[in-house]
Amino acid sequence: MIETPPSPPAAVDVVLPCLDEAGALPWVLERIPSGWRAIVVDNGSTDGSADIARSLGAHVVQEPRHGFGAACHAGLTAATADVVCFCDCDASLDPTLLPAVAGAVLAGTADLVLGRRRPVTRGAWPLHARLANLELARMVRRRTGLRLHDLGPMRAARREPLLALALTDRRSGYPLQMVVRAADAGWRVAETDVPYRPRTGRSKVTGTWRGTWQAVRDMRSVLAEPPAADSVAAAATGRATER
Repeated sequence: MIETPPSPPAAVDVVLPCLDEAGALPWVLERIPSGWRAIVVDNGSTDGSADIARSLGAHVVQEPRHGFGAACHAGLTAATADVVCFCDCDASLDPTLLPAVAGAVLAGTADLVLGRRRPVTRGAWPLHARLANLELARMVRRRTGLRLHDLGPMRAARREPLLALALTDRRSGYPLQMVVRAADAGWRVAETDVPYRPRTGRSKVTGTWRGTWQAVRDMRSVLAEPPAADSVAAAATGRATER
């Protein structure tokens, strides 16, 4: 993993996994809240995304291992702020909404907050992707007891407890594994509505039925895992210490 020189400490770090998002990056980065740091994790882009991100003031991390989870975790390990947010880099989610997502974490009233996506147009969220998401939410409810509506990518939590979860998935199951292990550790998990816009460019995951169901298979594998007792205990201890 190759990083650019570190930036001064930020109030909140925002991890932005990135694969060929040159068209969306300017809009996304200009909307990062003031005083927060954008960490763009380039996951093998060939369109100059990393150079664009650097030119716009983002902290850039190069993650050569392909996979959404690999990019997210590289960003998490590069983060230094107490609170870390995650957001897609495709302009489907507005970073100006991040303070509302992170608010309960910053206030200490929640440990993990997920942005529940609310499509603003019919084409913002393909039907096959929405159906897959509903099925996953149902499986998560059965596995964890959490009554979630969405497993969306915009989310916030404290960095040290997140690291203590010892997440291992490096593909599409990473966001789900975060929720499952957080639930196993007794975290307070909440949702808040966020508008969901049509993304810029084609999705690398949900742009096709094949990609969507590959992601579902990754996530089913996560749901089949037994609770990771050691990491769950560490995460629960870290969460209690943060309060």
